[in-house]
Amino acid sequence: MLTVLDCGRFKLDLSEPRIMAIINVTPDSFSAPGYTTLDAALRAAELALEEGADMLDIGGESSRPGAVSVSEQEELDRVLPVVEALVSLGAPLSVDTVKPGVMKAVISAGADMINDIAGFRVEGALEAVADSAVALCVMHMKGRPGTMQVAPEYADVCGEVSGFLVERVSALEAAGVVRQRIVLDPGFGFGKTLEHNLTLLRGLEGFVDLGFPLLVGMSRKSMLGQITDRDVTGRTVAGAVAAFAAVGRGARIVRTHDVAQTRDALRVWGALEAAS
Repeated sequence: MLTVLDCGRFKLDLSEPRIMAIINVTPDSFSAPGYTTLDAALRAAELALEEGADMLDIGGESSRPGAVSVSEQEELDRVLPVVEALVSLGAPLSVDTVKPGVMKAVISAGADMINDIAGFRVEGALEAVADSAVALCVMHMKGRPGTMQVAPEYADVCGEVSGFLVERVSALEAAGVVRQRIVLDPGFGFGKTLEHNLTLLRGLEGFVDLGFPLLVGMSRKSMLGQITDRDVTGRTVAGAVAAFAAVGRGARIVRTHDVAQTRDALRVWGALEAAS
């Protein structure tokens, strides 16, 4: 597996796991109201870095189940000023978007990664990113956010998700993207039942065998609520445990709302690994 990721302005060392802090700038995030002013987003980013985040992920369109798409201009209005404000903080900036126009704009503004829940399948997405230097996170999603949780079915969830990711890697490489820029995300909660999600987590090492760094995001998701019977505000401990489990199975980047708790969980993991 690659241990150094070409990530825009950075060579990101993945020899140890990294924490990606979620900076939502949407008013309708599933987890909590987003940071809808520039000052609020900047304060949240600074706090995340103080708490131990290694990188920041900015999202201007909610991808919660049932979410409705927003226009490209509205997403740009939310995201672009935040990227421009955070680029000086000295941490890799990821932008969570499926829109090629947004991709081009944030790359020009200094973003270091594009995190695409659609796996760069939207027309023009490959062309928008291929000639840049940014890292590309390819995620699996069955269906679309508006309908993805309506009775999703798989004959073999690990095999089907893996096959999709391999196909998208091939498409990126055919467009001229080098392997050192690619990260894979199996897409926990995106068109999966609880049992699908648990099967993916149990089988995460099989995705490591594909040869690319893995990014996982389970923070505050409904799968944790189903397990713990807690609402979204009470899933912090479960999210840190899930991050610990994912890193133990080979994940290199964990995406979280709760940086300090995730940092502590990964420090425990690191101490255990050092002791062995």
